[in-house]
Amino acid sequence: MPRPANRAPEPASDPHGDPKGILARATGARLWKDHSLLLWAHFLVPPVLAALVVAATFATPILAGILAAIVLGIAAVSARGLLSRLSQTEEARLALNTQLIQSQKLAAIGELSAGIAHEINNPIAIIAQEAEWAAHLIGEAEKGCSADFAEVKDSLREVRAQVDRCKNITHKLLDFARKREPVLQDVDVVRIIEDMARLVDKEASYKNVTLVRSLPQDLPKLRTDAPLLRQVVLNLMTNALHAVDTGGRIEVSALADDEALEICIKDNGCGIAPENIDKIFNPFFTTKPPGQGTGLGLSMCHTLVDGMKGKISVASKPGQGAAFTVRLPRRV
Repeated sequence: MPRPANRAPEPASDPHGDPKGILARATGARLWKDHSLLLWAHFLVPPVLAALVVAATFATPILAGILAAIVLGIAAVSARGLLSRLSQTEEARLALNTQLIQSQKLAAIGELSAGIAHEINNPIAIIAQEAEWAAHLIGEAEKGCSADFAEVKDSLREVRAQVDRCKNITHKLLDFARKREPVLQDVDVVRIIEDMARLVDKEASYKNVTLVRSLPQDLPKLRTDAPLLRQVVLNLMTNALHAVDTGGRIEVSALADDEALEICIKDNGCGIAPENIDKIFNPFFTTKPPGQGTGLGLSMCHTLVDGMKGKISVASKPGQGAAFTVRLPRRV
């Protein structure tokens, strides 16, 4: 008889490692912590009811009716309050579950993107080499004859341009998927923001866009990865610049408290539609016309900020611009 293929044993269900189990325990603990008094009242109502019924048997009919009405009122209020709290807790649980699923999707897409990028890089490199060699051969042939190779050269230049564009996309994919441990050091956040703002200033002047800095000079240093923070700030500034029209305004501000340091980049552009708010950090999601964006800028920011143990959020209304806030812990 043929030997059956080996199958990996199915993992035993571990309630301590299961995200749903963790979520259920956290929800139950939070419910008991916040509403223990209400729950105890709910559990004590039945015995109290029994005691009151026994007492009512020895009372006059009028007193018994009053006692019954009081007891029913207490039970109704208790049940209503419990149902309301349970409904709120269930909504919070569903929101947490949605965030967990979204994080798992981003992780899966990152791993898939890395594999695709590696596979595509090899043929792209070959195409680039062949196009460069073909251009060299045409240049040599053009010297010995009077034929006009201008259109062929234009075609080869276009091939090289599109290959460079593909290489740029695959490199961004690899950066997005690559897991690199941050190198922690004391960072002058004001200097980083100023350096990145100077890179954006030139393009902003072409569009007549005002780039305003609101940076306190006594901002404390932050222990984080400087190159990663530079990339996040530059990506958000560039994204804001693309979102505003001629004559627009971008404001960059920073503040710190005892726990964290926040960087906010706000623009007065077109804003983000409500149906897109939950998608903007997804890889490849973009509202730009085809050919004008890969949809990897904000997803990379999300990945980098997460690697620095921070959080990135957005607030926006259509037609009123958008504000991206990066909150990084001061103690990692």
